[in-house]
Parts: sequence; structure tokens; C-alpha cells
Amino acid sequence: MSEQRFRVAIVIVTYNSADVLPGCLASLRDAAKDTCLVDVVVADNRSSDDTAEIAKRGWDVPVTLVQTGRNGGYAAAVNAAIEDLRNTELDGIFVLNPDARPQPGAIAVLASALEYPRRGIVYPRLLNADGSLQPSIRRDPTVLRALVESVFGGSRAGRWGTMGELITDPMQYEYARPVAWGTGAAMLIGADALREVGLWDESFLLYGEETEYSLRAKDFGWQPWYEPAAVVEHIGGESGTNPVLWALLTVNRVKLFRRRSGRLSSAAYFAAVVLGEFLRSLGGRRTARAALVALVRPSRRLTALSA
Repeated sequence: MSEQRFRVAIVIVTYNSADVLPGCLASLRDAAKDTCLVDVVVADNRSSDDTAEIAKRGWDVPVTLVQTGRNGGYAAAVNAAIEDLRNTELDGIFVLNPDARPQPGAIAVLASALEYPRRGIVYPRLLNADGSLQPSIRRDPTVLRALVESVFGGSRAGRWGTMGELITDPMQYEYARPVAWGTGAAMLIGADALREVGLWDESFLLYGEETEYSLRAKDFGWQPWYEPAAVVEHIGGESGTNPVLWALLTVNRVKLFRRRSGRLSSAAYFAAVVLGEFLRSLGGRRTARAALVALVRPSRRLTALSA
């Protein structure tokens, strides 16, 4: 009798994703080979384009459309998909961005990495559309790392030993390794870890939710893992050029650190992040100016995020 294949459901959160969703869905049959793909749940946050209609088309994989009825954020949509799968027998859930395309066999490789005890989340290697490496794995956030990244830049700091939170040294992506967290564009969560860690934190509208979930999994004794043999192409990158998204990312970065740290270290972390955005704003970056407004003038935060 053959060994039972890994039973997986894929969760894709969409919001006006009509341009990228077809490519994502078309990639999933080959991406899930050598596994048992139970369902693909597209959790749509009230898109105003053709995203829902695209999800309803006939695909080579089973697709279930869950319409949340509101734009409640990424975590809320993930939770809606998990609720839809509540009575489904699964070994894991693969959370995937609509602008991501896993390469053939990627999910089975990630599933193999989950076989080790207490390894609850596995992140793949992410590549840009041109095939270049997309830095995606992180170390634990600390005040020192925030300060070094603010002064010298995240890309440079990420190459200096363990000084940067974001790991940017390409050699560090050539071997499987434990990580603090990774980009949430693609992550496989084991069913046992999901049951123990629970649902995603919906107080993070966008950005920070995957960080919080991975760090919380570590609190429960689960080890997030990076597996370079599993490859996912990810378009992404908009947060670095969109002032609204960068402000959200920066605010949530500070918010999460405050939740997990004491007053003094939280104040130091906040100061380090503000310093970094101030230095970048001197170079004329609109993203940095938006982040500064959102950080230091909370009463104007909503105005900054809608500008």
C-alpha cells in the first residue's frame, strides 16, 4: 500500500487581483504534484474588478471562492478561508499571494520539510520575475538591528553577519535553515501548528500579520524554517514604492515590536525606526515622509494613509 500523500489546501487572499490571479491559479496543478491538493480557497476582500469571476472559471485544480463581503485585511481573509476549511482533513495550509507562482513540485518539497518534529511553518525561496533572488527571510527584530538598518540601510546591514533583520546575503539563501519569519507571499503551515497557534491576528490590516503569526508560532515551540529547494516566483515589491503601503508596513512593524517588548526597548525601537525614515526623507523619498507622518503624528495617521 502506497504512503498517503500530503493533504494540502491552498489559501489565496485577493483584492482587485484580476491581473495576476489567472497566472497563479494556472501554476497550482504542477506546483502541487506529488501531494493531494484538496482545495484552493480564494478569499476575496470585496474586489471591484473581475477577480471573483476569474476564480469561478474552470481550472485544473478545485477552486472555492469565499467572499468576505468587506476589505477587512489580509489576516481576516486568511481566517475566513481557514473557517471554510474547518471540517476538511488536512496536513497543512499553503498561504499564497495571488501574484506568486510556485514552481512544479514546490509544495511537496515544503511538505517534506514539515516532517521534522516541531517545524510548523516552512518558507520557500522567492525569486523576482527576472529570476533574481528576492530577499525574504528575517531574523528576530531587535533595537540594534533596527538602528543599524536605519543608519546603513537594510540591504547593506543584511550582509553584515547578523546585524540586519532582513537577510540580504545571497549565500545565506543557499541552504535550509531556521528563521524567525519570512515574507508571507508563500508559506506552508502544518495542521498541528495551525491548531495550536490558532487564527491570524486581524488587528494588522496589512503587513505584520505574517510576522506576528510566525513569532507567535515560535512562542509555542514551533520552528519556522526556510527551504531553498522549493521555489516560488513572486512579483510583489509595491510596498517599497507606494507611500500608503510603506507607511502601513512601518507603523505595523513598530506596533508588533511594542506588543512583544517592554517600554524602554519599545521606545528605543521606535526612535531607531523614526531615525531611519527621517534620514531617507532627506533624500526626497515620499514613502519615508508618509511613514514619518504616520509614526510621529498619530492624529494624522489616517490622512497619511489615504493620501
